[in-house]
Amino acid sequence: MLTCLQIENVAVIEKAEVHFARGLNVLTGETGAGKSILIDSINAILGNRTSRDLIRTGAEKAVIRATFEGIPDAVAQKLVAAGYEKASDLLLVREITASGKNGCRINGMPATAAVLRELCGGLVNIHGQHDSVGLINPATHVQLLDEYAQNSATFQAYYDTYRSLIAVKREADALNMDETEKQRRIDLLQYQVDEIDAAALTDGEEETLEARRKVLANAETIRERMAKAHALLSGDDETGGAVDLLGEAGNALGEAAALDTTLASGAEKLSEYYYAAKELAADLAGHLEDFDAGGEDLNELEDRLELIYKLKKKYGATVADVLAFGEKARAELESIQLSSQRRTELEKQKRALYETAREKAEALTQTRLAAFEELNQKIIGTLDFLNMPGVRLTLQHTRGPLASHGQDTLELYISTNPGEAPKPLAKIASGGELSRIMLAIKSAMADRDRVPTVIYDEIDTGVSGMAAGRIGETMKKNAKDHQILCVTHTAQIAAMADTHLLIQKNIENDRTYTHISPLDAQGRIEALARLISGDHVTDLSRANAMEMLQNAANLAR
Repeated sequence: MLTCLQIENVAVIEKAEVHFARGLNVLTGETGAGKSILIDSINAILGNRTSRDLIRTGAEKAVIRATFEGIPDAVAQKLVAAGYEKASDLLLVREITASGKNGCRINGMPATAAVLRELCGGLVNIHGQHDSVGLINPATHVQLLDEYAQNSATFQAYYDTYRSLIAVKREADALNMDETEKQRRIDLLQYQVDEIDAAALTDGEEETLEARRKVLANAETIRERMAKAHALLSGDDETGGAVDLLGEAGNALGEAAALDTTLASGAEKLSEYYYAAKELAADLAGHLEDFDAGGEDLNELEDRLELIYKLKKKYGATVADVLAFGEKARAELESIQLSSQRRTELEKQKRALYETAREKAEALTQTRLAAFEELNQKIIGTLDFLNMPGVRLTLQHTRGPLASHGQDTLELYISTNPGEAPKPLAKIASGGELSRIMLAIKSAMADRDRVPTVIYDEIDTGVSGMAAGRIGETMKKNAKDHQILCVTHTAQIAAMADTHLLIQKNIENDRTYTHISPLDAQGRIEALARLISGDHVTDLSRANAMEMLQNAANLAR
């Protein structure tokens, strides 16, 4: 549960530290005092979208810290899986700067707003006035029944089969192309495959051909330079070459080394040079002979390179790309040619998957119908207590084509008065009735909901008198299993609080400041009296407040 909320420089709140307790925590105060800012701060600490406009005027950043105790196992497991240390308590921190940058921490370790939202969403459930209005949207009714039914395993089993069905259907549809288009595609692919196959390309061939073309294009120059190098090494009939000279130098230095041993290493080197030069001269002679014997046609080589160039323009930047294109075209060609057989297989798979999906969709439907019957009884009982007797809820349900959510189209219908036919919520329920229906639903869901803290932001809108008192009693009852935070303007609800927090706005030195403080017994009497009679608090309104507190205490026993 949420035990402490610290706020710095958030809108009109310069600095505040709010401590929440178990049970029902009520927040009251004048309109505009900052109650919504408190809810916005809790939303922000849970990683929800926020704005730099939240920062107090003149401040560089806003900081929000929240401490949670006894976090649910599901949240703890998510934290550990994400790399955070296992802990039963949690400290969340979020900083919002004027530059728009956000800094988030989970127990001192860095996080992002998205991580906060993903990992910590199971800590708090916030219900505002707009959530009640959201009940009129039929799309939420399926979600509501699924949440109560806790049918995630049944839904996942259906959804996996449905996705497989869609994948098979898409492949089958792709094969069922127009016959003219199919033949056109076959002709094109066959031409491409034949053209690439006829070229008989090999990977790396282009580089080899380019190197050979360079040699052939400069054959005369290469031959002349090799011949000259050979002549300089080997000499001729009249002049000795470098080989002979190295031999003579080696012999001379060898004779000197016989007399002076310090010259021995030089003589050895000259000997090595002699044999290396002699071997090189022999190699050059062989190269000259082979080179002169070569009869390769430069035109043929140029034609081959031109063919490779044209294929690259069509099919890829390199020879390897052209070969890969050919393999891909061959595979597609074979796929189309075998499409009749594959289409038959896919149609068989599709029929089998459709039957399985229908069976699993029906199983999902049954969980929803059973959930409605059970949920309806609880909701009707709570609504009767909330001063909405005689209410009837019915479920308008039809089975339709399979979709991602199943086969069901359903909507909750309501009759608020005996003798009236049930109609959609949007056409029947008023704002106050929607608030009570929402509370009845949440009360019915209480034993299924594992979120430890529930926040109701002015759920009593449009409600007064006995209905308001019953709402307070219902939240008091629900607070035995959940920590509840309730923003209210209604004295009947505020009187039920286990902890009463007063939010006050003051103006000091032309600046607005909001203060949040817990109330003692006398403070609660004054706060309730103001809710009852406004600015003109009288002894009678105080006595009325005391009576309300006493009645609430008697109910709690």
